[in-house]
Amino acid sequence: MNPSPAIELHGISKRYPHFHLDGIDMTMPTGCVMGFLGANGAGKSTTIRIMLGLVTQDSGQASVLGYDMPRQQALAKQDIGFVSEDVRLYPNANLAWHMEWMASIYPAWDQVYAMALAKKLYLNPVQSMRQQSHGQRVKAALLLALARRPRLLILDEPTTGLDPVARHEVLAALMEVVTDEERTVLFSSQNTRDVEQIADRLTFIDQGRIVDSDDTAHYTERWRRLRLDVPNDVTLPELPGTVEVAGQGRARTLTTSRFEPALAAACEAAGATVRSVEQMNLEEIFVCNVLAKRKEQAE
Repeated sequence: MNPSPAIELHGISKRYPHFHLDGIDMTMPTGCVMGFLGANGAGKSTTIRIMLGLVTQDSGQASVLGYDMPRQQALAKQDIGFVSEDVRLYPNANLAWHMEWMASIYPAWDQVYAMALAKKLYLNPVQSMRQQSHGQRVKAALLLALARRPRLLILDEPTTGLDPVARHEVLAALMEVVTDEERTVLFSSQNTRDVEQIADRLTFIDQGRIVDSDDTAHYTERWRRLRLDVPNDVTLPELPGTVEVAGQGRARTLTTSRFEPALAAACEAAGATVRSVEQMNLEEIFVCNVLAKRKEQAE
């Protein structure tokens, strides 16, 4: 029997003077590591604040770990770890003080694991937060969230502003976490390279709307770019899943979100020559998906 989803959002809307979160539907299975991808201002942080009960939606229903949000947020937060790029730790206190404080609040606190993480992330427990770099503070916040052993870990742009070494250390720690199938992770970011290293499912958001959501493997399997030689007297057939046909003269590039060998065969049958079939990386898929949805909405 499958466990209940860790996160369920149905028809979530929130209106601000210059931004509208519009009818968000999103389901996140328990044990899933979801990459939540969107440009700045797409609605990622607003959606996360609603999940955490920090913002009340204008309409729609939000359930996190089976709790109704924001009404039952106090109960839900016992099992949620949250890390944001906007780290809020006491500047005059050190990491050891923060660890002791967290242990007094959360019964599931694992001190042995916390000390192991401090060593792995090269953190000095007796150094004050004020003396630490931005990257060190982010790693400290990640330690404080992970050592609670939360059922759900929500990360809002955790690698933004980190130097390459700090980013590598944070991602390495996260990759260890995701080996625990009972742990559910939502990783919000605009950096597709960070997300694709750990996420088994992806959700794209743009301009306050969910654009697409699917397993990471399915995206890489079904998105392709075909390089074609199309004679002047040949018209390409209308094929399902075609996102864009670009180029001038005989050289054309067809991008599809539903690739199968029959698609290339159909182009050949119409009189075109398929020069190559190329896989697309996650960033290319994300950009094409978002731009296609914007074009569709503008028409």
